[in-house]
Amino acid sequence: MAKNRTGRVGEQIKKELSVLIQNEVKDPRIGFVTVTGVDVTSDLSQAKVYLSVFGDEEAKSASLKGLEKAGGFLRTELGKRIRLRHTPELIFKIDESIAYGSRIEKLLGDISHEEEN
Repeated sequence: MAKNRTGRVGEQIKKELSVLIQNEVKDPRIGFVTVTGVDVTSDLSQAKVYLSVFGDEEAKSASLKGLEKAGGFLRTELGKRIRLRHTPELIFKIDESIAYGSRIEKLLGDISHEEEN
C-alpha cells in the first residue's frame, strides 16, 4: 500500500516540477528540459528527478547546474502546491535512457542492413 502512495506522490511531483521549470524558473542556463521520471523513497524524504535535456553535453551540464542552484526555490514551490508534511529533497539526474534507446535502435538497423547485403 505504501508503494502505491510513493508512486502517486512521484507522479504529482513530476507534473508540478514540469510546470515550475517551464514557467517559473528564470535561470538562463536552463535550456529545454523535460522531466522524464521521479523516484521517491518510501519515507518521502528524497526524490530523484530524472531529466532529459535537449542539446550537447555542455548544455546538459549547464542545465543541471542551473536546476541544482534553483533546487531550494523548486522545493519551496512544491511544498506550496503539494500538501505533504515534509517536502522531499530533490536530487537531479540526467536521464540517458532516450539516447541509449536511439543508439540501440541504430545498431539494430545497421545489423539488419548488413544482413540484407
